[in-house]
Amino acid sequence: MTTVTLTAPPSLPPLLARGALLSPLKRPGPGAEAPATRLVLPAARADRTRLAAYREVCGFAPDRAALPVTYPHVLGFPLAMRIMAERRFPLPLLGLVHTSITVTQAHDLPVDEAYELSVYVKELTPHRRGTQATVVTELRAGDTRAWTSTSTYLARHRTGTPAGAATEERPEPLPAVAEWKLPGDLGRRYGAASGDRNPIHLHPLTARLFGFPRAIAHGMWTVARCLAEHGAEGEVQVSAAFKAPVLLPATVTYASRGPAFELRSARRTHVIGEVLRAGGG
Repeated sequence: MTTVTLTAPPSLPPLLARGALLSPLKRPGPGAEAPATRLVLPAARADRTRLAAYREVCGFAPDRAALPVTYPHVLGFPLAMRIMAERRFPLPLLGLVHTSITVTQAHDLPVDEAYELSVYVKELTPHRRGTQATVVTELRAGDTRAWTSTSTYLARHRTGTPAGAATEERPEPLPAVAEWKLPGDLGRRYGAASGDRNPIHLHPLTARLFGFPRAIAHGMWTVARCLAEHGAEGEVQVSAAFKAPVLLPATVTYASRGPAFELRSARRTHVIGEVLRAGGG
C-alpha cells in the first residue's frame, strides 16, 4: 500500500463534485479492486467552532474536554472522500450507501491535541445486492492507536444472488427511552457542522434527484445522537448498522436496554447498535 502524506485536510465540495461527475463512468462488478492508497494527515486537529456546532446538533455535552466518540469520523471524512472520488476507486460515489460502522476508542481524546489521522480502503467484497467497500479510519496519539473505525459502504448493482435470498430475524423492540422530533432543516444543520453536504440530506428537491421523496437525515447524525443519549465515553467499542433512512421532518423513538440501542419510527427501525465499555459495563 502506498502512503500519501497530506499537509492539510482536502476540501470537500470539489471532491463531492468530482465524485458525482465520475459516477456515471464507473461500473462495479466482480474482481473490482480497491485503491492501494493510505492517506495520512500528520497533525489533525478539531476546529473548535465546528466542533461546538457538531455537539449542539448531535446533542453532546457542550463543555466536555474530550471529543465526542463519533467526531474523528468527521475529521477523516474528507480523506475518505478523496479516495472514493478518485477515478481508481471503482464504485460510483453517487448512490453509495453507508451501511454500518464500528468504532474502537482506547481512551477519551483531548480536544486540543494533534492526532495522526489516516484513512484507507481495506477491501472490496461481493454483497448480495452489489459490492461493498470497507473503509478504515485511524487516529494515533503519539505512538498509540487511540481511535479506529471501520465503515462499510454499499454500491448496489445486479449480482448473481436472487433478491430476497437472505433472511434476517427481527428482535423484540427495545424499551423506549425518548422521543425526538427532527426538523426539516436537520440535514443542512448537520452538513454545516460536519462538512458533509450531500444533496440527499439538504432539501426535498435535491433529495428527489436521487430517488428520495424528502431529504433524509445523515446516518452518522443518527448514530451520534444515539451515542450522545447513551453516553459512550472513555474506553469503549461501538457498533451500529443503518437499516433504513430517516425522512425529514420526522418523529423518532430512541430505545435502549443495557448495551443495545436502536432508533425507530412508527413503521421502521432505522438504526440498531451496541455500546461495550471497558470491563463489560
